[in-house]
Amino acid sequence: MSAFSDPFQKVRQESGVLQCPFHGENITMILRHEDVRKAAKDWQTFSSDAPFRVPIPSEEDVRSMRQLPIETNPPEHTDYREIVEPFFQRAKDPAMIAQVEALLEGMLTQALERDSIEIVNEFALPAQSRALTYLLNTAESEADTWIGWGIHVFKVTGGEFKSGTVLEDYLHAKFDQAEANPDADFFSALTQATFRDRKLTREECMGFANLAFAGGRDTIIHTISCALGYLAEHPEALEYLRADPKRITLASEEFFRVFMPLTHIGRVCPADTHVNGVTVKAGERISLAWASANFDETAFSEPQEVRLDRKPNPHISFGFGTHLCLGAPHARLILRTLLKLCCERVKSIIILKAEERVEHEAKFDRTLGYDALTVKLTPL
Repeated sequence: MSAFSDPFQKVRQESGVLQCPFHGENITMILRHEDVRKAAKDWQTFSSDAPFRVPIPSEEDVRSMRQLPIETNPPEHTDYREIVEPFFQRAKDPAMIAQVEALLEGMLTQALERDSIEIVNEFALPAQSRALTYLLNTAESEADTWIGWGIHVFKVTGGEFKSGTVLEDYLHAKFDQAEANPDADFFSALTQATFRDRKLTREECMGFANLAFAGGRDTIIHTISCALGYLAEHPEALEYLRADPKRITLASEEFFRVFMPLTHIGRVCPADTHVNGVTVKAGERISLAWASANFDETAFSEPQEVRLDRKPNPHISFGFGTHLCLGAPHARLILRTLLKLCCERVKSIIILKAEERVEHEAKFDRTLGYDALTVKLTPL
């Protein structure tokens, strides 16, 4: 699989920026590791106070509320983030760690008993969805509904936006239920939370929940699929991890660096801004190209090589600065747990069929892992 190819290398080395049209909008992509990190911290120049415009392409047509806290700047961002951070830190709690371990061990046991399993839809999607119920402290049965939405909440396979308001209708019903019969779950906590001495509005509750479902879903599914695909293509890597499970922590960070599902994220320039010789006019967008920055030769030695012992590894797959991903501990828990279980239980992974997923844009094509990956897992 060519998921660790780098379509931005030449332009990154020459100018550091790439102007590329996305759905009729010309966006300046910031490509270099140092430049991306600086821009991510400079929220006054590169603003996240841009409802619907932080994702690329924009999402005005698929949701009706601002996602929180990602589409705000400090100090609002700081205050909003504090409201939900306790739920996302649950991924560090021993009780939740045990739940995730039991979930993945059970799923792996079932997979090992089968002649084949399709990893993306039959393993990674259910694993992400069921683990999310633990994070949000809601009934695991809710995951059956979430699995039915598919890999991406807003898009179908192939990248086209879905129609309808399935996610919003679901969330409104959950908040209605939480207001009538509050519990200890994520939805109830939001209905009871306060922001600057007032209760959250329904729109704010919806903004938090919308991001919780849309934000890390594809990331976790993608990384699970790509990591297992890599171990299948490189059986020596599985043996390397099996020889010393302490290597899993560094290896998982390298998988997050290399298999970055999100090419970039948007920011809006409130005033005319010069970016590496390119003028971005007030109101126009730039992008922080995480996927390019993760392959920058000035930050990573031989970046196109997968080095499971890479250290240091200053990847920015979870963002950087103020907007560092709330779900990072959750993603790390799932991947590290899966790798540990593979070392303990899986002798080999054999690819039976693979359908690569490719992002086609006007000025680059980027491999994003798999739309489908069917494998045979052989037990130890």
